[in-house]
Amino acid sequence: MMKDEGRLVIWPAYLDKDRTRAEGRIISKKSAVSKPEFDEIFKAASSLGFSPIPETDKSYPRSWWEKSGRIMINNTEAKNDSVRKIAAEIKKIRGN
Repeated sequence: MMKDEGRLVIWPAYLDKDRTRAEGRIISKKSAVSKPEFDEIFKAASSLGFSPIPETDKSYPRSWWEKSGRIMINNTEAKNDSVRKIAAEIKKIRGN
């Protein structure tokens, strides 16, 4: 597959409070959510206007045996900022 210019890849591991940084979490535990679901991430990215593209058949390279899927979003800001916003939106959706 060709690289999508202007898009960021968001893996569920980036937002998962239960993972360590070595396992793929890229935001603080305080900002992260526990066990983020693929659909939650997609809904949060949609409501934030990131124009997400779901890819459910993909596996995160650090846990290649799990088909976690990934979401491609518009690259409008730094990846950490986008992931933090998505996690905050998931918390709002969950009512946390």
